Amino acid sequence: MNDKDMLNDYLASIKGSLSTYASVIAETNNAQLRSTFQQMRDQGEQRQYQLAQTAMQKGYYKPAALAQQSEVQQLKNELMSASAQ
Repeated sequence: MNDKDMLNDYLASIKGSLSTYASVIAETNNAQLRSTFQQMRDQGEQRQYQLAQTAMQKGYYKPAALAQQSEVQQLKNELMSASAQ
Protein backbone atom coordinates (compact mmCIF):
# COMPACT_ATOMS: atom_id res chain seq x y z
CA MET A 1 0.00 0.00 0.00
CA ASN A 2 1.44 3.39 -0.94
CA ASP A 3 1.37 6.69 0.98
CA LYS A 4 -1.62 8.03 -0.94
CA ASP A 5 -3.73 4.96 -0.23
CA MET A 6 -2.80 4.94 3.46
CA LEU A 7 -3.63 8.63 3.79
CA ASN A 8 -6.98 8.16 2.03
CA ASP A 9 -7.83 5.17 4.21
CA TYR A 10 -7.00 7.11 7.37
CA LEU A 11 -9.07 10.09 6.19
CA ALA A 12 -12.02 7.78 5.46
CA SER A 13 -11.67 6.24 8.91
CA ILE A 14 -11.70 9.66 10.56
CA LYS A 15 -14.72 10.67 8.50
CA GLY A 16 -16.59 7.61 9.74
CA SER A 17 -15.64 8.38 13.32
CA LEU A 18 -16.84 11.96 12.98
CA SER A 19 -20.21 10.76 11.75
CA THR A 20 -20.48 8.39 14.68
CA TYR A 21 -19.52 11.13 17.15
CA ALA A 22 -22.20 13.42 15.70
CA SER A 23 -24.86 10.75 16.19
CA VAL A 24 -23.73 9.92 19.71
CA ILE A 25 -23.56 13.58 20.73
CA ALA A 26 -27.07 14.20 19.46
CA GLU A 27 -28.44 11.22 21.40
CA THR A 28 -26.46 11.49 24.64
CA ASN A 29 -28.30 12.84 27.65
CA ASN A 30 -25.38 12.72 30.11
CA ALA A 31 -23.63 16.13 30.01
CA GLN A 32 -20.20 14.80 30.97
CA LEU A 33 -20.32 12.01 28.40
CA ARG A 34 -21.58 14.46 25.77
CA SER A 35 -18.69 16.80 26.52
CA THR A 36 -16.20 13.94 26.22
CA PHE A 37 -17.55 12.97 22.80
CA GLN A 38 -17.50 16.61 21.70
CA GLN A 39 -13.82 16.82 22.64
CA MET A 40 -13.13 13.59 20.74
CA ARG A 41 -15.00 14.97 17.71
CA ASP A 42 -13.06 18.24 17.86
CA GLN A 43 -9.75 16.33 17.99
CA GLY A 44 -10.84 14.18 15.07
CA GLU A 45 -11.80 17.24 13.03
CA GLN A 46 -8.40 18.79 13.72
CA ARG A 47 -6.63 15.57 12.73
CA GLN A 48 -8.73 15.34 9.56
CA TYR A 49 -7.91 18.95 8.64
CA GLN A 50 -4.18 18.41 9.14
CA LEU A 51 -4.24 15.24 7.03
CA ALA A 52 -6.22 16.98 4.30
CA GLN A 53 -3.60 19.73 4.24
CA THR A 54 -0.88 17.09 3.91
CA ALA A 55 -2.79 15.43 1.06
CA MET A 56 -3.04 18.75 -0.79
CA GLN A 57 0.66 19.50 -0.26
CA LYS A 58 1.64 16.10 -1.65
CA GLY A 59 -0.70 16.54 -4.63
CA TYR A 60 -2.97 13.66 -3.58
CA TYR A 61 -6.00 15.93 -3.44
CA LYS A 62 -7.02 19.00 -5.37
CA PRO A 63 -9.92 20.93 -3.85
CA ALA A 64 -12.73 22.26 -5.99
CA ALA A 65 -12.44 25.80 -7.30
CA LEU A 66 -13.68 28.52 -4.99
CA ALA A 67 -17.25 29.65 -5.58
CA GLN A 68 -17.89 33.18 -6.76
CA GLN A 69 -19.12 35.57 -4.08
CA SER A 70 -22.42 35.99 -5.93
CA GLU A 71 -22.97 32.21 -5.83
CA VAL A 72 -22.23 32.11 -2.12
CA GLN A 73 -24.66 34.95 -1.46
CA GLN A 74 -27.36 33.31 -3.58
CA LEU A 75 -27.03 30.05 -1.65
CA LYS A 76 -27.13 31.89 1.68
CA ASN A 77 -30.30 33.66 0.59
CA GLU A 78 -31.91 30.38 -0.49
CA LEU A 79 -30.99 28.67 2.78
CA MET A 80 -32.27 31.59 4.85
CA SER A 81 -35.50 31.59 2.88
CA ALA A 82 -35.97 27.83 3.27
CA SER A 83 -35.30 27.92 7.03
CA ALA A 84 -37.80 30.76 7.52
CA GLN A 85 -40.63 28.74 5.98
